[in-house]
Amino acid sequence: MNQQTKVTLERYPHIYIGGQWVEPVDGGTMESIDPATGLPWAEVAYGGPADIDRAVVAAREAFEGPWSQVTGTERARLLRKLGDIYQARSTELAALESRDSGRTIREALGDVGAHSNWYHWFASLADKTYGETIPMETHMHVFTTKVPIGVVGAILPWNAPMLTTTWKLGAALAAGCTIVLKPAELTPVTALELAKMCEEAGFPPGVVNVVPGYGAGGAGARLVDHPDVDKVSFTGEGATARAMLKAGADSLKRFTFELGGKSPHIIMADANVDQAVNAATGSAWVLCGQSCALGSRVLVERPVYDQVVEAFAARAAKVRVGMPQDKTSHMGPQASDEQLQKTLRYIGIGRDEGAELVAGGERVTEGAMANGFFVKPTVFAGVNNQMRIAQEEIFGPVASIIPFDGEEEAVSIANATTYGLTAGLWTNDLGRAHRMSSRIRAGTVWVNTYRYVRWTTPYGGFKSSGWGRENGLHALEPYLETRTTAISTTAQFPDAYAD
Repeated sequence: MNQQTKVTLERYPHIYIGGQWVEPVDGGTMESIDPATGLPWAEVAYGGPADIDRAVVAAREAFEGPWSQVTGTERARLLRKLGDIYQARSTELAALESRDSGRTIREALGDVGAHSNWYHWFASLADKTYGETIPMETHMHVFTTKVPIGVVGAILPWNAPMLTTTWKLGAALAAGCTIVLKPAELTPVTALELAKMCEEAGFPPGVVNVVPGYGAGGAGARLVDHPDVDKVSFTGEGATARAMLKAGADSLKRFTFELGGKSPHIIMADANVDQAVNAATGSAWVLCGQSCALGSRVLVERPVYDQVVEAFAARAAKVRVGMPQDKTSHMGPQASDEQLQKTLRYIGIGRDEGAELVAGGERVTEGAMANGFFVKPTVFAGVNNQMRIAQEEIFGPVASIIPFDGEEEAVSIANATTYGLTAGLWTNDLGRAHRMSSRIRAGTVWVNTYRYVRWTTPYGGFKSSGWGRENGLHALEPYLETRTTAISTTAQFPDAYAD
């Protein structure tokens, strides 16, 4: 590391446990790499298993102590205050996320600027965890209540760290849980800034804890197998989720998983092709292709197939790949060298499989981008759904365009994958829109739009894309248990041994 880099490093020497900024006891420091330069930009403290133990103890004490006495109305007030603080700092937070993850500042500003709406939405749910009264015999009064599940571990991804944190943190706090956040080692900075905002908002000590760290063998693994963590919410890869299930089996831990996708984006011949291409190209390359909801399998009805392929290639040539802090850049780098190499490897696989490369397919090495993790937006035509580039999640800006004939084949191809997170459909036939969307096996189907995600709309996957839902009225369910209470109004119980 050169002297200039040492001078400019941002330093985060503490982790946040029990309302205190403390040094890790079995961790150390790690460098956050700027994906645009390949150089460190921040030095961050990280914790290990012993630090997770400390954080879980703090979370349990808060859950059974002061937090248990906080009403839903008061939780709502704290969440609204957090949302207001978050909004006031949204421009700064967007810049940090851009630096930490490599997403363009124009994307980050639009995304992070809306996050306060989620906190306000979760605040609106905090005092509405209603139970039910169940009709029974006249001498019995039976009712249910919703109670918080307890201590939650949240393991966060690196592609959209602030948004996914918002979904997990807001829901857990609204439900009355306490939480230990473990941000991804590639993008730890914004989670520590969020801890400062929770502190400013006035959450009691131990309600929110933030421990950056590594996954396997480190903080992440301990959070999963810790016997006093009641639930884990994880966004990431399916292989990691399967390992988590095994590790959490002994304690019968609850899990919520969002595990990625290989989403079909279907363009029928009767669609407004120009608008469909706008959506399909945007959704193929957003976040430099590092999004679970990418429409990376573009299914096009044969009469307009050549038109769409030509439009994709032309659009790819117009995408400005550049430094993420430059507001004119459309697409930044991938988040790490590992992810860059994975994407380049899959581009090679696509070529080897016989797909036609019509745009991109190369690393960008010009000028200031020479040492960053940049790759051009890539388009393959002539793809069939059995190819690996059509079946496996690349997590890079690679679109595979697949031809089909008619509704039946489109639905068959769309569903012929292990994933089922999202899907898109473009058609001007209302009946077709209903017919096809009802048969697509995905948690969200967008018709004549794409990537419309809001705080009010449930989000999650079918099949191997996950368990449970985040957002909407369903968001609190994974963080609550149902208690049944039965009260006799007579207090009479027969003697089973009277005769």
